[in-house]
Amino acid sequence: MKIKFKHQQFQLDAVKSIVDCFEGQPNELSRFTLDRGRRQKPEQMVMDDIANAEQANIGFKNNAIQLIDQEILKNIQTVQRKNGLKISEKLEGKYNLTIEMETGTGKTYTYIRTMFELYQKYGWSKFIVVVPSIAIREGVLKTFQITEDHFMSEYGTKARYFVYNSKQLHHIEKFASDAGINVMIINSQAFNARGKDARRIYMELDDFNSRKPIDVLASTNPIMIIDEPQSVEGKQTKESLKAFNPLFTLRYSATHREDYNKVYRLDALDAYNKKLVKKISVKGISAKGTSGTDSYLYLEGIDVSTKHAPVARLEFEVKTKTSLARKTHKIRQNDDLYQLSGELEQYKGYKVSEINGQNNSISFINGVTLYAGDVQGDVGELHFRRIQIRETIKSHFEKERALFHQGIKVLSLFFIDEVAKYRQYDKDGSELNGVYAEMFEEEYTALLNEQLSLFADDPYIQYLNRIQVKETHKGYFSIDKKSNRYVNPKVSARETDSDDADAYDLIMRDKERLLSFAEPTRFIFSHSALKEGWDNPNVFQICTLKYSDSTIKKRQEVGRGLRLCVNQNGERMDSSVPGIDVHEINVLTVIASESYEQFAKQLQNEIAETLSDRPRKADRDFFLDKVLKNARGEQYLSKQVTVHVY
Repeated sequence: MKIKFKHQQFQLDAVKSIVDCFEGQPNELSRFTLDRGRRQKPEQMVMDDIANAEQANIGFKNNAIQLIDQEILKNIQTVQRKNGLKISEKLEGKYNLTIEMETGTGKTYTYIRTMFELYQKYGWSKFIVVVPSIAIREGVLKTFQITEDHFMSEYGTKARYFVYNSKQLHHIEKFASDAGINVMIINSQAFNARGKDARRIYMELDDFNSRKPIDVLASTNPIMIIDEPQSVEGKQTKESLKAFNPLFTLRYSATHREDYNKVYRLDALDAYNKKLVKKISVKGISAKGTSGTDSYLYLEGIDVSTKHAPVARLEFEVKTKTSLARKTHKIRQNDDLYQLSGELEQYKGYKVSEINGQNNSISFINGVTLYAGDVQGDVGELHFRRIQIRETIKSHFEKERALFHQGIKVLSLFFIDEVAKYRQYDKDGSELNGVYAEMFEEEYTALLNEQLSLFADDPYIQYLNRIQVKETHKGYFSIDKKSNRYVNPKVSARETDSDDADAYDLIMRDKERLLSFAEPTRFIFSHSALKEGWDNPNVFQICTLKYSDSTIKKRQEVGRGLRLCVNQNGERMDSSVPGIDVHEINVLTVIASESYEQFAKQLQNEIAETLSDRPRKADRDFFLDKVLKNARGEQYLSKQVTVHVY
């Protein structure tokens, strides 16, 4: 599969907003004498080669900005007025420009296209992309790879790009000496940490002809692009960036902490209204007090039909020959759980008085009422997680059944906080299932059997029958190089290639394979560290098997599934496709580790900050009120209350 790219007006507008800031700048090629350092064998240079040697010493740099500050400020103000943004009173730095683009709207594609436009109009060809993490670095690299042919057809040229590696300095030599578009992708830790490897960029190196890599880079006067500046630009990093001698700096993110001369904005409200991202639906699970009882109950949902009265799907404990087991039953009005459980004492008084299909609730004669998604009784941590896993698989099957015949593969993503809960190892180093993997396989097998019994022998059923349960889920975590085992990621500013680069091979470097029906992987388990940097357009379920009070993390995790999906031909299912409802197909279901109300309020608080500077207060208040109204509702797990937050 090859993902196809379309002209999208909002991306073109973002590109034009940058280009127009330098209107009046001449298109000129600028050369400089490139220091080749100390040649190892100067005696080999003969007189006949002098002309060639002089030519070889020519480097290419970005031509200096010919406009005066007032001219640039005037250009910026013109762009800001056109885009309805706050007008800058002065220039911040020489020069900082901020671009706000909501997660899932293609900011990496946008700034790559911006490079081509700046090269075409002004001749600027040297770019350095600074990223905060390996995940984002791999995502940026992947976007360069998959857009290569697309931009070649658009501009008739290709960009030369590479990832900075302190042991592969020949790339920097080529970066400086090549006249075409050249891009270096670099982790902020590579020039901003105290480790020996990070310091190499500032050192005179024998393997670089006794030159400093930073000096060669600075000679090109590069345009700096900061990807996710809120994660990059600490005080030290801002100082370190000056060493690159940037022509100007472009800053791209959905969640800026600082706005310098903002010239374009596509925020959460814009992205949702333009149908550029998925709609969000939440399955919230809330634990209720037991009023002194030990009765366990979990109301999955209410089935409503025109042919019979509402039926509740209720999980409770039943007596078996040897022990107690928790099982799900279809319950009708007047059913008595005491009888159905095998006369367990804790269920005395739990006779059904009403099943309400309108508000998704079940009531008993003892006064207890449960709403869909409520859990009552002795609910241990692991059983709560089992419920989340079950509901994720259930949502996956529902979405997959609806989209399979449209050629759209469905993926689900689980966030966990400890690798051992997914993967363990015996004394011989053989892999064993952790508790979450074991739960997943048990629940998947049970729900798969339901699917096979409900539908005829159609292509979807044949597809399901081809996939073994152990092949359909995979874990993506950091890998310890010595033991070749999954480990929890290191919480350290000194992020290195050896720590977690291999963990992203399939989901980062082979994204297209995941989108194919030929690849059996449909469920992805990853550590909570997988947040910024990885997006797959066909993630339709996100389950957080951990607790978190961080609103920023909530939004980052949700952001992993916001992109509009693609079919098997690589075509994005957006508003340009005739005959489809974008937000009917593109719905992201979040199976939260808290109640719907708690989840909605946390997410709403984070988004409220990004909308705080909206010129039209009425737009902002209307948007947030929609979220708050939903958050005051009941927990409709089966109904999946939709939160219009994007």
